[in-house]
Amino acid sequence: MQVVAVIAFYMVAALVMVFVNKIVLNTAPNLPTLLCSFQSIATVLLLSLTSLFTSQVQLPTLNYSTARKLAPLLIVDAMGFLFNTLCLRDVEAAYYNIARGLVLPLTITVVAMHSFTRPSLPVVGCASIVTFGFLIGTSFQENLPAKSVPGPLALLYGFLASLSIAIHAVLVKSSLPHVNGSATKLSYWSNLGTAVLLGFTALLSGEVRDFTQMMKNSEWDWATFAWGNLVTGVFGFLISIAGILSVKITSPVTHMFSSASRSVLQIILGVKIFGDVLTRQRVASAFTIMFGTLLYTYVKAREPPPQPTESAVPLEPKDLESQDKSSQEKS
Repeated sequence: MQVVAVIAFYMVAALVMVFVNKIVLNTAPNLPTLLCSFQSIATVLLLSLTSLFTSQVQLPTLNYSTARKLAPLLIVDAMGFLFNTLCLRDVEAAYYNIARGLVLPLTITVVAMHSFTRPSLPVVGCASIVTFGFLIGTSFQENLPAKSVPGPLALLYGFLASLSIAIHAVLVKSSLPHVNGSATKLSYWSNLGTAVLLGFTALLSGEVRDFTQMMKNSEWDWATFAWGNLVTGVFGFLISIAGILSVKITSPVTHMFSSASRSVLQIILGVKIFGDVLTRQRVASAFTIMFGTLLYTYVKAREPPPQPTESAVPLEPKDLESQDKSSQEKS
């Protein structure tokens, strides 16, 4: 029952994030950067509040030295969050996971380049299956309505979001020692950095000015934007907790199966809620990507564990995995 509860908690939090974000972006498509900043501020506030009631949530001591060391991670985290949001804005909810389908191949490539190691043949095979699934999804049929065909820029956002997640997976490993291996401290730094960086970007890009003008317009549905930000801020915080709980209670294989199930539900709900177009080609693409990802999880689970290496700060696997998951599900 505990495993079922954690998986359900994680799936609901991730699905709410995607669909509420999509509703908010439909209301204010010109405010994606400000939306990301607001959500990160909400997560920072909730982490601060939760730390008052439980020792499981630890807050870091803010200082320039640590911020400088974490700067690469904070920048990549902010860029990934923004690209995720831009991709979701410009594609249908049912197509969102296909647009970001290159997460696994890019992660394998970036990790191999960073560690100067060659991935095994089964791992390369799994990555090839996922890439093939992505290519199926991006070769569009001629009879699709114009609104259902994502433009090249939307696919570029999806690629950049996938690349950001891949780089994030490498940077988390080198960043955790700077916060004593604490996933919650790193989450606090990441969300605070995202709030500051994207808030400043929203100011420079004119989104703050646009937001002020829209607030004066009586025809704008500001209530949906406000409530949407509140809900996604809360569920963004819950995703951080859900990711940690998921690794503690379940295995990586179980987690990947729950993620695959969530992808199927996301496609179905996208069709039901937003009237997204579902074709046999898109179904084949989504299931090919999921099959390759699940096969990769199975292959990695059968590999012998790596030999422990000496490190200044021992890192728990749950800390690394929970950070990767919270990054992938942030949008």
